[in-house]
Amino acid sequence: MKLTTWNVNSLNVRLPQVLDWLAANPVDVLCLQELKLPDERFPLEAFQEMGYHSHWAGQKTYNGVALISREPGTDVQRNLPNYEDPQQRLLAATYPSPDGPVRVICAYCPNGQSLESEKYSYKLEWFAALHDWLEKELQQYPRLAILGDYNIAPADQDVHDPAKWADDVLVSPPERAAFERLLALGLHDAYRLFEQSGSPFTWWDYRRFAFRRDAGLRIDHALLSDALKTRCSACDIDREPRANEQPSDHAPVTATLSFT
Repeated sequence: MKLTTWNVNSLNVRLPQVLDWLAANPVDVLCLQELKLPDERFPLEAFQEMGYHSHWAGQKTYNGVALISREPGTDVQRNLPNYEDPQQRLLAATYPSPDGPVRVICAYCPNGQSLESEKYSYKLEWFAALHDWLEKELQQYPRLAILGDYNIAPADQDVHDPAKWADDVLVSPPERAAFERLLALGLHDAYRLFEQSGSPFTWWDYRRFAFRRDAGLRIDHALLSDALKTRCSACDIDREPRANEQPSDHAPVTATLSFT
């Protein structure tokens, strides 16, 4: 069972790339972030033609998340039920597996903009609400995966130039503490379960030839519950789509679960 997260930075712009990638990489659940389109403009038929089911939470211009899956999802949850928020940032659904139901959550976590911004306070509040909700979700769904753009690089090894980024948004101590609080619930960073080779980054700025210089951050993550950690056999970053013409600034990250 392959679970992938990809911030596509406008599904309207990147739809052909997403369809091409999905055709070449037929994963079981694809979690998309930053759709940047309203519900009525979601390209449902394009995914149906490929044999995929879709759930989505759209928003004009900003945000928006979707779950694209080979099997239909059930018990769909749109946004955090314990945090009133007009921004469309979270979608959860349950999918079958040989071990039993797997709860998959797609999250587009707030960026924060800057340490002095109100958006930074909102980010920390949102993460606190996410933590409290996940604590209850894990009791109901022991097989749980939450994938998405967390907008947090958990450690200096996830940053191309830690000194340059020190105490900036995405790497500040309160943000990293919020990420660690999620792990303390019994979640595990799938990428760090394995000895990895090569660049760990999942995001590169469009400016200053960042991708060419590999000046990136690892801010897209797949966190797995204890029950899924034991089933995880790989976690990989696919850098190829970042080299496309007019690419998203993020790369897909795939966690593979093996049930045999």
